[in-house]
Amino acid sequence: MRWLSGATLAMMISLTPLSQAQGAPAPEHATGMQQATSVFAREQLVVSAHPLATQAGYAMLQQGGSAVDAALAIQAMLTLVEPQSSGIGGGAFMLYWDADQQRLQAFDGRETAPASATPELFMKADGTPMRWHDALVGARSVGTPGVLRMLELAHQQHGSLPWATPFQPAITRAEAGFEVSPRLHQLIASGINPGLGRYQAAREYFFTAEGEPLPVGYLRRNPALAQSLQTLAQEGADAFYEGAIGEQIVAALDEAKDNPGQLSRQDLADYRALERQPVCRPYLQWQVCGFPPPTSGGVTLLQIIGLLEPFDLSPSGDSADLEFSHLLTQASRLAYADRARYLADADFVEVPVEGLLSPAYLQQRSRLINPNQDMGQAQPGNPAQLARSDDQAPERPSTSHFVVRDRNGNMVSMTTSIEMAFGSTLMAGGFLLNNQLTDFSFVAEDEGRPVANRVQPGKRPRSSMAPVIVFDQKGQPVLALGSPGGSRIINYVAQTLLRALHSDQPLQTLLQRGHISNRNGVTELELGTDAESLKTGLETRGHSIKVRDLNSGLHLMRRHSDGRWESGVDPRREGLALGG
Repeated sequence: MRWLSGATLAMMISLTPLSQAQGAPAPEHATGMQQATSVFAREQLVVSAHPLATQAGYAMLQQGGSAVDAALAIQAMLTLVEPQSSGIGGGAFMLYWDADQQRLQAFDGRETAPASATPELFMKADGTPMRWHDALVGARSVGTPGVLRMLELAHQQHGSLPWATPFQPAITRAEAGFEVSPRLHQLIASGINPGLGRYQAAREYFFTAEGEPLPVGYLRRNPALAQSLQTLAQEGADAFYEGAIGEQIVAALDEAKDNPGQLSRQDLADYRALERQPVCRPYLQWQVCGFPPPTSGGVTLLQIIGLLEPFDLSPSGDSADLEFSHLLTQASRLAYADRARYLADADFVEVPVEGLLSPAYLQQRSRLINPNQDMGQAQPGNPAQLARSDDQAPERPSTSHFVVRDRNGNMVSMTTSIEMAFGSTLMAGGFLLNNQLTDFSFVAEDEGRPVANRVQPGKRPRSSMAPVIVFDQKGQPVLALGSPGGSRIINYVAQTLLRALHSDQPLQTLLQRGHISNRNGVTELELGTDAESLKTGLETRGHSIKVRDLNSGLHLMRRHSDGRWESGVDPRREGLALGG
């Protein structure tokens, strides 16, 4: 790559239009792939879902910043240029590898339910649950945002640059403007979020004066976000949770009288980011580590690979793809059945993580897999003899994932989200507010048995976000990855992780492969990819098949035996990798 000083690169980020930015992708189609190029690096590497976010993060590394400094810059920029997916009005989960201390940490920035919330939050007066589309738009679905407190906590421990520095690229870009990308235009125009034009702030931001979706290439400035980020840079996260930005958030919620919510200034002031213990288990010669509850991502992923450990996944070829895909769907059925029954915020309900991941339990469940026939809908096991009912809360596929490695070997694998594309569609201070509370079960109990993921005051809704870091036999990182995709995240990450560990194919080749997903229902094959060729073979084994667009956003890095790190950029998005 062409070497640039930190100052020069920061200037390029601030002033270069997207169409001229280094490595800017070709226009993205509604379904299909764009060109993405692997980057190999010995020390520093950044992969994110947007070129300007990658460049902002890499500029921090070039200035001597840490992986956490880069993560802060990336999140600030994503708030501006990928507002439909994540932002400071949402939440996130971060895995952080401290190379000096040889320690893996899990930072929890998931949103929380208001203190006044009850299990009836999404119930109508007649005692029936609201329709999901009626619940998501407006103030009712907004949880207390957590990403800034989480980044603050991580920065206090691992930041190298002053807190204000990582905000600067996004502040400058918000003032100067960024060009609307094909993906952002497509999502506005698609009407994927039924409420995007309902409230004035978002309507005026995402549509022209004539009411048309912002066209590709439109220079969108965001002075309100620039001011919010400048305030955060100067005053810290307290400005968001206890200061002027918090006032703007509550004021924006008060405008949504058609679907009122309960988030208050006190809820913002009371929010705390948490450090949790990562969940890890061995898989063959590797140690795979993910994020614990309140996300289901880590436990369910570890269940899938644990259930598959007795099977040989290493051969290649067309018949092996059919075998791999069938086995993956069967393990997914079993793991998703347990997910629906048991996984939720462990600070509020008992979650039998140890039992779900115990070798004896996984061996018992693995024996239910028929290598030649689809098992149909799997039933949950009961490793802890708990009386629970299943949760059917939907999760929509709009999130973002990025990975960072700094020159000292510290690493970040972070998944960040506002839930549905464009979240609640309410804006405050130039950013969208999440609709993450719809990740709770709308129904609190069934046949007298409680649902683990029911609404409770202060509770964090269950997620599927699944940031992962994999370690070798010497305890050193070899792979870091994650993806957006709603409840399919776990399938996307499991499939890619297994292929990356069992194959030496370039990551970009692996990411071009079509997705296969089963969430204990139909088997889904990705439209327009090689996965479609599996349809007949899987139907012969009893699968009910649906071919559809499965839009992930996998971003990852993998270490080679010579010490170089290889990037992986999901061609379904607009991402970019930079390294050196």
